[in-house]
Amino acid sequence: MPKKSARRERASRNSFNSFMRKPLVQLGAVLLIALIVFLIASLSGGGSSQANGLPSEISVEQAHEKYQNGVFLLDVREPEEWNEYHVPNTTLIPLGELASRVNELPKDQEIVVVCRSGNRSQEGRDILLQAGFTQVTSMAGGLKSWSSMGYPTVSGP
Repeated sequence: MPKKSARRERASRNSFNSFMRKPLVQLGAVLLIALIVFLIASLSGGGSSQANGLPSEISVEQAHEKYQNGVFLLDVREPEEWNEYHVPNTTLIPLGELASRVNELPKDQEIVVVCRSGNRSQEGRDILLQAGFTQVTSMAGGLKSWSSMGYPTVSGP
């Protein structure tokens, strides 16, 4: 009896192997795997957008466009950095103080969080999201990129 089941198993394995060697079958398998990966990434959000539909992070160009349209720009750098240069008509709340000062920010407006290079703004965005803000994003590249693009900055307090 064991010989027959071993033969059947080998025959079944050989049949599967020859089936999988067909180029169209291989292509189909690759496409199926790609579709599954895409669906998983789409359902999990992939870190690129939030439940509110805003992207987690926007480019300097996108932030500048929003700034021109009156978005609330929140700078989370330190006062010394702010005095060196900042975007006109923005609000400064250093990252270390943000969690205790969220009540100073508008919940009914979109907020773009900025910093020097883009790292602290992500942390600031996450603090605001955890505090219940729904219209928040951060600017990639920070004010270094903003300034290098020639967008407006001022210095002083």
